[in-house]
Amino acid sequence: MSGFPESFVGPWTDRLRAHRDDQLNDFPNYHIANPETLITTSVPRALYVGTGLSIFTRALLPAILNAQHSIHFVTCYWAESPTLSSFRETLLKLASARADTPGQKPLKITIGFSSSGLFQKLFHTSSLNGHVVPPREWEKMGLPSETALKMGTIELTVKSLFFTPFSVMHPKYLIVDGARCWVPSCNVSWERWFEGCIELEGEVVGQLMRFHDQTWGAHGATELLSVGNRRYSSGTLQPLRNKRASLHSGGLDMSATQSLKFPATEATPTILLPSSHHRNPRFSLFPFLSQSNPPITPLNAALLTLIENAQRQINIVTPNVTSWPLMEALLASLARGVDVHIRTSRSMMVMEQLVTAGTTTAWCLDRFIKKYKALVNSKPMLNDPEAPALGVGRLDILYYKPLSLRQKEDDEPVLSHFKMTMVDEEFVIFGSGNVDRASWWTSQEIGVLLHAPEFDGQRLWEGVLENRSEVVFRSADMY
Repeated sequence: MSGFPESFVGPWTDRLRAHRDDQLNDFPNYHIANPETLITTSVPRALYVGTGLSIFTRALLPAILNAQHSIHFVTCYWAESPTLSSFRETLLKLASARADTPGQKPLKITIGFSSSGLFQKLFHTSSLNGHVVPPREWEKMGLPSETALKMGTIELTVKSLFFTPFSVMHPKYLIVDGARCWVPSCNVSWERWFEGCIELEGEVVGQLMRFHDQTWGAHGATELLSVGNRRYSSGTLQPLRNKRASLHSGGLDMSATQSLKFPATEATPTILLPSSHHRNPRFSLFPFLSQSNPPITPLNAALLTLIENAQRQINIVTPNVTSWPLMEALLASLARGVDVHIRTSRSMMVMEQLVTAGTTTAWCLDRFIKKYKALVNSKPMLNDPEAPALGVGRLDILYYKPLSLRQKEDDEPVLSHFKMTMVDEEFVIFGSGNVDRASWWTSQEIGVLLHAPEFDGQRLWEGVLENRSEVVFRSADMY
């Protein structure tokens, strides 16, 4: 039993199978023949929000420091930054601690990244095997030397994957000892952005390891899958409930640094949602002119299916908005009476948006609002929240705005880079995908979908964002 309503699983798998032939050359493509294999379970442990640096120092780096057998870390961007310095110091500390306990089995660490600068991308190999960074270059990357790591019996492999002109490996995740994983939105970079991260145990770890093995050639996925199956039985599935979860603030004056710890719970129905790297067979110098329809990957298909099946409300947090197929799906849901709430950022990565999409978030939102107003003029608004969804749903669009009282603080985000989609307060997706053309067409992404009725984890990020918002449009103001 999957634990997911057939009203979602059926349309989702049907959509994937209808486009199976288009995805045969995707990277990776192990799930294409049988997408049901992506359905699994997880045990959520915690949610974190804050700057990328705060998520590394509170969640990812402590996990790395406690690793016993293996560490698999993947990020998109790799840049000199306080985050990288902290990463390096953690590896040195780990090596030192292991050196004090001789006779330990080697700790295997793999690091995967996609982008570290313009020169690196321009001359990167197009091979699916990627580029293995030789140990002599590790220190130039900000990593410890091979000698320092060997003192702690640490075996490190560093590899990059990038496909010209614009196809990055965009997922970000950490897997420790094959038993626990973290899926953050942040990179190893200097940006002081609002980010999020979910920490998971259970069978989903084996599923993520399988994806990792297929993409980065890490090997050992079969063994880790069996470990996950022994540790957590999928026979009992329970909705994720966190009414008793503890909410921790990282500072005074409404700091953005927050975390939410989940109490012990049974396995939660979960789907790992890869959005594989997709070579565009009709590529143009201007990517936004090359193909009108996005590839139907598990992640794209899940988002479209959830939006089409939404009954009450859709909440989206995304850095930017340039994927018009998703916007059209949102308009159709609004026409059915579903409320839509979008949080995004103003003027974020504008040049990247223009190059990959030929438009910007601001332009797309203007177009979206005009179409919504036309919809409102053709159908009545719902005034009674208990009434059947026969009129047009409510629409709220907000930009992120730093808290003025904390703008001088190092932990105050200047823009929002968090990615989350929640539908009917029952389904929630975390991961790396944005509502933009790059994520929907060419970048490799990863998402984790939880079937979580009664989930109220949104109070974590909504509590932070409530006072960090600038209204772009609110349908209630039309009347």
